[in-house]
Amino acid sequence: MNSDNDNDGNGEDEQTVFIIIGRVNHEMGGDMAEIHVLLTAPDEDTAVRLCLDALSAKGFAEADLDQIGVMGGMPDEEPHASAYQGALEGEVAIVNFDTGMGGR
Repeated sequence: MNSDNDNDGNGEDEQTVFIIIGRVNHEMGGDMAEIHVLLTAPDEDTAVRLCLDALSAKGFAEADLDQIGVMGGMPDEEPHASAYQGALEGEVAIVNFDTGMGGR
């Protein structure tokens, strides 16, 4: 008797949280800062498109995306744990490892 109402946490339950690793810059040709972007998407192509849209909206002029993967669950440590939770809530979470890009 497990039917439609009983698929909380089963089947198509879990959202796929992608992590995209790359580098960004607010000005073309300047020093690049490492970023990790966590977001949910139905596939890799959509994830990359959403990532680039979010980076552009945050004022980044240049982005080099190096790797994409699927998160295997909630990370144990910050800042990735908060970013993962944000991604589950529909955000495109950007973890910026910059050393001098200001408060963007």
